[in-house]
Amino acid sequence: MSRVVTIDVEASEADLRLDRWFKRRFPQLSHGRLEKLLRTGQVRVDGRRVQSSTRLEPGQKVRVPPIGEAPPPAAPRSSVSERDARSLQQAVLYKDDDVLAINKPPGLAVQGGTGLARHLDAMLDALRFGSPERPRLVHRLDRDTSGVLLLARHVRAAAELAEAFRRKDCRKVYWAVVVGVPKPAAGRIELALSKLPGRAGERMAPDEEGKDAVTEYRILDHAGRQVAWLELQPLTGRTHQLRAHCAAIGTPILGDRKYGGTAAFLPGQPAAARLHLHARSIALRRSDGGRIEVAAPPPPHLAATFAFFSFAG
Repeated sequence: MSRVVTIDVEASEADLRLDRWFKRRFPQLSHGRLEKLLRTGQVRVDGRRVQSSTRLEPGQKVRVPPIGEAPPPAAPRSSVSERDARSLQQAVLYKDDDVLAINKPPGLAVQGGTGLARHLDAMLDALRFGSPERPRLVHRLDRDTSGVLLLARHVRAAAELAEAFRRKDCRKVYWAVVVGVPKPAAGRIELALSKLPGRAGERMAPDEEGKDAVTEYRILDHAGRQVAWLELQPLTGRTHQLRAHCAAIGTPILGDRKYGGTAAFLPGQPAAARLHLHARSIALRRSDGGRIEVAAPPPPHLAATFAFFSFAG
């Protein structure tokens, strides 16, 4: 690349560190050279000087100075096994010319990371269904969270969906089983969150100076004071928001060791070792006035817990 370019951060790159963003898009650029470009102000985000650890948000503009040969495609690619391809195709909940929705299984990461070779982003060629373009991620779910995940089937659809998420013109509903029963039975959690520094990694904590985070909840069923089945609606989209909020009000999500520790487990409950958080549905208004509404059935371990506690519905 022999000239200065400005690149928009895509929705699938939300919350990515700047150095990892460069590693993905410009693997020929060494970390040392990137640090020098940052120190001299040649790399900027939305016109501001930044550090390599800066987290990116969709729609931000990254100034990239001349760094040599052209970058490879942004999305990582790899061959997809027949088994993975068949599983993904069977997970499709909705498909039209613009949008795909799948029921992401728990345990499958949406994007790659250090030491993580198997992830959805590397398998998206299995979901082309004859399209000349590869599907694009427009939002994310945690690795251990199951449920509805939307994919754009081409560039224009990716921009439309990203704008809908930015406008908050969609309604996301999650199901969770939590240890304990929140009071009141329905309410709103307004608790700002910040990432913990250091080795804690991707972990959020309440912080008055953090980013605003708002979640609405209501109890759908409960078993005495032991556990409750909640419907959760995030009105903001912070990392691990639902997990951090449930833990903060004293009812951690069942199986969530990261936020609940030992309090997130129940002796004698067979499926308690797995995270009980499921993206149940998404309702989204289209730019043409139409509407998409997609719901995903719960994964086996969540269904087993419903049966164990005789939850209705």
